[in-house]
Amino acid sequence: MKILVTGCCGFIGSNFVRYMFHKYDGISITNLDKLTYAGNTENLRDVEAEFDYTFVHGDIADEVIVEQVISWGGFDVVLNFAAESHVDRSITGPREFIETDVLGTFTLLDTCRRYGIKRFVQISTDEVYGSIESGSFNEESQLKPNSPYSSSKAGADLLVRSYFQTYGFPAIITRSSNNYGPYQYPEKVIPLFITNALDDLKVPLYGDGMNVRDWLFVGDNCRAIDLVLMNGVPGEIYNIGGGRELTNIELTTTILSILGKPESLIEYVEDRPGHDRRYSLDISKTRTLGFEPQSDFYSMLAETVRWYADNRAWWEPLKK
Repeated sequence: MKILVTGCCGFIGSNFVRYMFHKYDGISITNLDKLTYAGNTENLRDVEAEFDYTFVHGDIADEVIVEQVISWGGFDVVLNFAAESHVDRSITGPREFIETDVLGTFTLLDTCRRYGIKRFVQISTDEVYGSIESGSFNEESQLKPNSPYSSSKAGADLLVRSYFQTYGFPAIITRSSNNYGPYQYPEKVIPLFITNALDDLKVPLYGDGMNVRDWLFVGDNCRAIDLVLMNGVPGEIYNIGGGRELTNIELTTTILSILGKPESLIEYVEDRPGHDRRYSLDISKTRTLGFEPQSDFYSMLAETVRWYADNRAWWEPLKK
C-alpha cells in the first residue's frame, strides 16, 4: 500500500507513521510537510533509514506542489494531519489557520478527487463541537466552534463532507479528544507544564483551572485512525476519545506529583478568550470498528513525563 500522509513531522502524524511501519509490512509512506515551527524532521529520523519513507517539503495549500506529489505518487490513500492547531496562536493570528486548515484541505481534496484516490482520511478535533456542560458529543452533534482554530477545522470538515455528498469522493473524518505523548511540541499544556516544572519554572494555569478535557494517549489515537482507514465507511465521522476526563487543575497537580515538584509552581493566569469549559466524546460508533482505549492514563502520563525528562536535547532548542 502506498500512503501519502500530510503534516507527519508534527506530533500525531509522526507517531502515526511510526505506528504504521511497525504494524504493517510492505507499505510505503510519503510525508508532505510544510515544516512550520511545530514540524520537526527529527521526529522521524529513526524511520528514514529503516523503512520505505519519503519526505517532501511543501505546503498543502500550494496547488502546484500538491498536484506534483499526487500525480507521481501513485497513492492508494491519503491522510491529512497537516494543520495549524494551537488555539492561543489562532487568537492572535487567525489567517494562517484559515489558509492551512481550510484552503489546504480544499486543495488536497480537489486534487485527490481528480486523481482517483481510493480513500481520504481527514484528521480533525473534538473542538469543532464546542463546549458541553453534561453528557457527550456524538457524531451527529451540532458544530459550535468557539475559536478561530476550531472554526478552521470545522470548515475543513464541512468541505470533506461536501466532497463526499457532491462527488462521491471516499472521504472519512476522525475527531479526537486531547492527545498526549512523546514528540508533542512544548507549547501544548502537558509538555509545557512538564518542561517548565523540570526547570522549576511556573506552570501557567488558565482561569480557575476547572476546565475539563478528555485525555487520549497518542498511541491509542493512532490505532483508532488505522481502524478507520482500513474499515471505516466513506462519508462517515468517527469520534475518538480516551475516556479519561480531568479538570486542568487535576492534570497539573498530577504532573507535579510525578515530578516531585511543589504545587507552589502553579500560577493562575487570566483565562483565554472563548475558552471551552468541557469536552466529552461518545465513542460508541468507533467501538463498532473494534476500537477501545488501551492505555492507562496515569501510567502513560508518567511515561510521557519520563520521555521529556530523558529528551532535553529534543525540546530545549524548541523552547528557546
